[in-house]
Formats: sequence, C-alpha cells, structure tokens
Amino acid sequence: MDWNERLDNYCERIGPEFWAEPLNAVSNLSFVVAALWAYVLWRRQTPGDWPALFLIVVVLATGVGSFLFHTVATRWAMLTDVVPIAIFIHGYLLLALRRYLGLPWWAAIALVAVFLVATPYIAGLAQPVAASSAGYVPALLAIFAMAALVRPKGQGLSKPLFVVGLLFLISLTFRTIDAPLCAALEVGTHFLWHMFNGLVLFLLLRLLISQRAGYTP
Repeated sequence: MDWNERLDNYCERIGPEFWAEPLNAVSNLSFVVAALWAYVLWRRQTPGDWPALFLIVVVLATGVGSFLFHTVATRWAMLTDVVPIAIFIHGYLLLALRRYLGLPWWAAIALVAVFLVATPYIAGLAQPVAASSAGYVPALLAIFAMAALVRPKGQGLSKPLFVVGLLFLISLTFRTIDAPLCAALEVGTHFLWHMFNGLVLFLLLRLLISQRAGYTP
C-alpha cells in the first residue's frame, strides 16, 4: 500500500493542491474551538478528571488530523483523521457506561468490546442508506441507546443525550449527502459535518464534565 497515495474522497476537492478543500480544511476549527472550550470547563469544574482531559486532547487531535487529511489528502493523513475519532468514540462510551450507568470496569470494557465487534456488522446493514457514513451509524445508535438507558436513573442526562443524538444525525446527514449533491453544489456539504460534529463533541464533553462536577446543564 502506498501511504503517500493522493485521495479524492470529497466533493470540494478538484485537484491535488494543498488548499483544494478550503471549506473542509478551515471548518476543522470547530474541533479546536470545541476542545479549547471544553478545556476551560474542565479547568473550572473538574481539574482532576484526567480521563475527561484525555478525551479533550483527542478532540483537539481530531481537528489537527482532519485538517491534514483535507489538505495533504494522502492515506497516511487519513489515519490522522480516523484514528482519533475511533479513540474518542470508544473512550467516551467506556466512560459513559461507567459514569452514567454505574457499571463496573469489567462490564464496561466487555460492552465496549462487543460494540467494537458489532460495529462492522451494523455499518454493513446501514450501508444502503448511509453509504460512506455507515461506519458512524453505530456511534449514533449508541448515543440514543444511552439516552434511553439513563432515563430511569433520573439524573437529567437523558434529554441532553437525546438532543446530542439528533444533532449528530443532522451532522451525519451532511456527511452522507456530500457526494450525491456534488453536481448541484460544488463545495459539497462535508464542511457542515465538521461544524455540527464539533458542536456534538463539545456537548458530549460538557455533559461528561458537568456530570462529574455534580450537575447537568
């Protein structure tokens, strides 16, 4: 495999140049803003919560990696984009199972492992509808499932998680329709995936930090 192979995965890219995807590249600032804003909350409310800080750093890395992918556009740059996203999804799920549902570590780890194994199968079922975004459908379902599971606990977490799930659904829709709308919209819609996803990640981090601090926004 040639790790320096140039990729053309998105509507906005029309050539191999560094700035061939200006909107897709610049919109990654949403992840940087999300990470910095979450860091401010972390410093104020839970400065000793190191797992939350780790996830904040992962969100920052997501912004940097995605910027590289939408500028350099090579296979190795793609890894700097998708690896931090995968780490965040599984890391957040682990903490949510522990903190929101109160599961012991062994149970939380086991469920994350089940989620990891089930992801490609769920993505395969979602492929006809979600196309290239099918890999994110398991994460979307996990958010809605968590919103339903925490409701009986009465912690005030269910509604915020449900809202985050709806925002992620909108975000995922923009990612999915990027290619189909390319002929009518030259810049595509992938940059809107970045912007909405930055908001989704911030809200997830805020919920994690606020729950640890003892209240729900």
